[in-house]
Amino acid sequence: MTQIESAKLNKNSPQMLYVSKNEGMPLELLKTRIIEGKIVLIKNLKRKIKPCAIGEGLRIKVNANIGTSKDSASVKKELKKLKVAIVCGADTVMDLSTGGDIKKARQLILKHSTIPLGTVPVYEIAIKTAKKKGSISRMSPSDILETLEEQASEGVDFFTVHCGITRSVIERLKKQKRLISMVSRGGSFIAEWMIANKKENPFYEYFDDILKIAKKYDVTLSLGDGLRPGSLADATDRPQIQELIILGELADRARKNNVQVIIEGPGHVPINQIETNIMAQKRLCNNAPFYVLGPLVTDIAPGYDHITGAIGGALAGFYGADFLCYVTPSEHLSIPDEDDVKNGVIASRIAGHAADIARGLPGAIDWDISMSKLRAKRDWKGQIGKSIDPVKAARYRKSLISTDKDFCTMCSDYCSMKIMEQCLKPKTTLH
Repeated sequence: MTQIESAKLNKNSPQMLYVSKNEGMPLELLKTRIIEGKIVLIKNLKRKIKPCAIGEGLRIKVNANIGTSKDSASVKKELKKLKVAIVCGADTVMDLSTGGDIKKARQLILKHSTIPLGTVPVYEIAIKTAKKKGSISRMSPSDILETLEEQASEGVDFFTVHCGITRSVIERLKKQKRLISMVSRGGSFIAEWMIANKKENPFYEYFDDILKIAKKYDVTLSLGDGLRPGSLADATDRPQIQELIILGELADRARKNNVQVIIEGPGHVPINQIETNIMAQKRLCNNAPFYVLGPLVTDIAPGYDHITGAIGGALAGFYGADFLCYVTPSEHLSIPDEDDVKNGVIASRIAGHAADIARGLPGAIDWDISMSKLRAKRDWKGQIGKSIDPVKAARYRKSLISTDKDFCTMCSDYCSMKIMEQCLKPKTTLH
């Protein structure tokens, strides 16, 4: 039974009880929003993990991408990155493996992950087809459905499926003359197949069959944005919006079939267009949870795109995005290493937390108030323990001064807080 079915029958699933307690949302409100499709609880029925709840009225969640590539196929490295992502506070992880033994990588990551795991099944399908049949264009609908069934039966918690790239969208893309036509790897695989075969997108054509598989295991469908902009100049254009309209229609079909669904979004978006993108998604997709990559607010910062993504993520979260896919410093340059994963997760968590405070999420600012009280006392040990990255905070503190000193090396004895503490200290009056 899926979470939507349980909610419709007014049953309190263990996942609902966990989320209600940990997120402070009343059970009845939680069930209502699950039925409406405003909240999803990501967890495959076969997995023994805590669910990740995403959607309206909940803390913004963060996803970390890991996975092998043709030039970096060590599963051992990916397991180390998985551990870093979990330790740093990622709420979910996606295995985007495209190199080496993809199935083995997924199974090992599933085995070691204590948080929900997502995949992009078309990666495995396309690469397997290219190896066996010589070309991505030779994959069949049965290849797609068999792979989805296999991954779901193994325990994958959510799938990215690029089902909004229809033939009409491809025609629109040809007319648009983008600077960068398509940056979605999964989307490009499907577009190649469609153009070579002169047929409709099989993920769109066989969407009802995909729904049956998702419902069987309560796999959440993440409807992928194959036409997300990869350049600021291409943001919020006609192909992107046309695909979004289709994704909204498919989301309605998923919910009617009691399948949980989220919508993926851009991408590279100027700051002044972020609110428009969020409003459009919420309107066209009936308030389905919105999963955004960044957004990246400038194209000029290779090596620092965890920062450009965090800026966009904070704004997107404030305007209503629910789920941030991290961006690492190595974005556009190379496969991330462990440090990149850490920096990406921390940056996105900061963005999500800042947005939670700005939109008034109950309790969000409590963490900051606790930290401010510790700063006022110059309680360095307490500040380090309360920080989002205690290891880095401790390293900075210990690098120049012992932790028990009543000042830091920025101000030394001229600490503004110490000066004002003395100035405002009540004076003793003699009688």
